[in-house]
Order: sequence, then structure tokens, then C-alpha cells
Amino acid sequence: MRRHFVPTFLVLAAIAVFGYAAPTCAQGADKILVFAASSLTEALTEIGDAYARSGQPRPVFSFAASSTLARQIENGAPAAVFVAADEEWMDYLAARKLIVAGTRNAFLGNSLVLITPADRPLHLRIETGFPLATAIGMGKLALADPDSVPAGRYAKAALENLGVWQAVASNVVRGDGVRSALAFVERGEAAAGIVYATDAMLTRKVAVVGSFPPASHAAISYPLAILAGHDTAAARGFRDFLLGEEAGAVYRKFGFAVK
Repeated sequence: MRRHFVPTFLVLAAIAVFGYAAPTCAQGADKILVFAASSLTEALTEIGDAYARSGQPRPVFSFAASSTLARQIENGAPAAVFVAADEEWMDYLAARKLIVAGTRNAFLGNSLVLITPADRPLHLRIETGFPLATAIGMGKLALADPDSVPAGRYAKAALENLGVWQAVASNVVRGDGVRSALAFVERGEAAAGIVYATDAMLTRKVAVVGSFPPASHAAISYPLAILAGHDTAAARGFRDFLLGEEAGAVYRKFGFAVK
């Protein structure tokens, strides 16, 4: 029988963050750890602050690529709530019985944009067969890793469906998450990049060339769920807050589509 062990660094992190080493201890029992896609960093940080102002313990957040977080959860990371940037990684955990039935909810959407460094804009119409390869020349195209990271998967699918993937595949530089792809373009290390519209809104160092047609890729969907072994009143309380009106206003502020 294959057994999953919690890595030592995760055990130590849990003790440091939550102030206890076993779930029977009362201290820190209402504080929860939330794993969330990196594209939600600013929105969830603000929502966490609002939750704390309401008198509840402020959640502790860990932001990274959904793929990275899902694998950490599979290996025993002590997160109570997971918010992914696609349905596939939530499906991955569901298939392993690592989410609590009835707590999954797809609640946000996003869009995909082509960006360039702000001082090197491109003028392109994003459509079938558009000349992206010609436009970037020998430059790099920054994507989140299309083999595993949701933003990269959406980007590759869009380029394939528009018939330009093969022409630009050799130019692709892979980031370990969508924020890495954004950073490549911000630093001028890539001639262009594909990120979420919400990421492009956060910086003046990039220019948006245009948006990818929604039909060119799967709908961008953010699901959340409570994780197995963490179905507590604290976890349910924060899940409900994430789905409430106050949080909805924050998501809209940062450019997300609220379902």
C-alpha cells in the first residue's frame, strides 16, 4: 500500500502558523490555512483583511500555481480550503477523495490577454492565424507552464485553436506560474506573454495587446472547496465569506467575473 507522508517542513510550518501540533489542541483551532491560485493573491489578501475586521481569525494564505498546491495537498499539506484556477486540479483532488463533498463551488471567471513590455507594444488583432510569430521575431513568449499550470494550459489551447501554436512553440519560455510569466514580460525578458486579464491590471510595466476570444479556450473557472479532514466551522465560515457579497465586490474590483 502506498503511503503519503507529510514532509517535515510542512509539519513545522503547520506548528509555526497554527500554534499547535495536533488537532485536539484548542490553541489556534479557529485559524485556517488557505491554499489559493497565485492570480488571486491581491483579492484574497484584501478579503482576508475584511474577514478579520468582522471579528474572525484572519486566515493564513499560501499562493502558488494550482498544480503546485494540489500536489502539496495530496502529500499532506494542512490546508483547510483550496481555491484553484481551473476545474482540472480540483477534479484531481476530488478523484483522490481529498475534498469534502458538497463544498465545491465554481464562483469566479477570468479572461486571457496577450501582453508586451509597456515600452515595446505590438499591434495585433488576435484571431485565427494572427502573425504572432512574425511579431515577436526572435523574442520569447512567456507562458505559465502549459503542461500543468492552468494559465499555461488555457494559453496553449488558445494558440492551438487559433492555429499559431506550432509557429511560436520554440519561442516559449515557461514560468512556474502565471505571475512568473508576467514577470518575464515586466522585466523585458520576453517580447510578449499570455496572462490573465486580472494580472495585467496590476502593473504599468506591461501593455495589453488584446484579449483572446473566449471560444479559443476552455472557460476560465475558479472553484473552491473545503479539504478532507478540515471540515470545521472555521473552514465553512470562511468558505461562506468567500462566496458572499462583500467578497464579490472585491473580486470585481480586481477584474474577476463573479458567477
